[in-house]
Amino acid sequence: MFAQQLLNGLFLGAVYALFAVGYTLVFGVLDILNLAHAAIFTAAAFAAFSLAAAGLPLPLAFLGAAVAGGILGVVLDRVAFAPLRARNAGTLAPLISSIGFAIIVGALLRGKYGVDEKHFATGGLDTAPAIHLGAVTFTTVELAIFAAAIAMMLGLSWVLRATTLGRRIRAVAEDRVAAALLGVNLERTIAATFFIASALGGAAGILTGLEYNSVTLDMGSPIELKGLAIIVLGGMGSVTGAVIGGFVIGAVETLAIANGLSEWRDAITFGVMFLILVARPNGLFGKRALRQA
Repeated sequence: MFAQQLLNGLFLGAVYALFAVGYTLVFGVLDILNLAHAAIFTAAAFAAFSLAAAGLPLPLAFLGAAVAGGILGVVLDRVAFAPLRARNAGTLAPLISSIGFAIIVGALLRGKYGVDEKHFATGGLDTAPAIHLGAVTFTTVELAIFAAAIAMMLGLSWVLRATTLGRRIRAVAEDRVAAALLGVNLERTIAATFFIASALGGAAGILTGLEYNSVTLDMGSPIELKGLAIIVLGGMGSVTGAVIGGFVIGAVETLAIANGLSEWRDAITFGVMFLILVARPNGLFGKRALRQA
């Protein structure tokens, strides 16, 4: 029983971590919270639904919708953040601007799709074959979702550590002025950061929609607050902390549900977060910048 719930926590934590990594990536570079991240999470899920409904195979629908989420993130930066960044507007104005962008995206989605719940018409998600491995059972869909989330997080780690773009992102996160003096194109690097972060957040939304075979307008609301909790728990600006924090929150939440405390799961989750922060005020990995991702 414990092993099964721990496995369920890993599956849930992988999606949480993928979403939170996008949060912390933008924060690590710009020191701002992108509160439109959950709106992109939802928009990408609806984009995948539309592509699948148009007859595109699910893997291609997933890739297309994730790219669409990344493009929407670049639009978000150009519309909501770049003009304020040019005016040195501080941190509060971009925060409010991102909320406004999220409201606009939500209204556009409501106008196009209505308020009814949508389902992927693939015929395979609800009847996915189960895999039995000792005392634990999981479906092929859950395994695919977990594998996809882990692969994308490993891919991000590789990009940040081993590519020119990753070095530029880490340089901008370290010191924007010094990076610019060394020839780094700040706006292109920031745009690339938003694309990657939003594509990952959008992928988390698509995976959530596929796992439950359900896409709704409010699907981003529960994970938005948890994403913030995860990056605080892991350490603001730490990609590694966001990944570990996602798995911690996923495991705590799943174990709470397994013990009949589903109504208390959020209280327990944030209670555990509070206790960890009392012991480590800067989070599990402290203030680790992206240069150490």
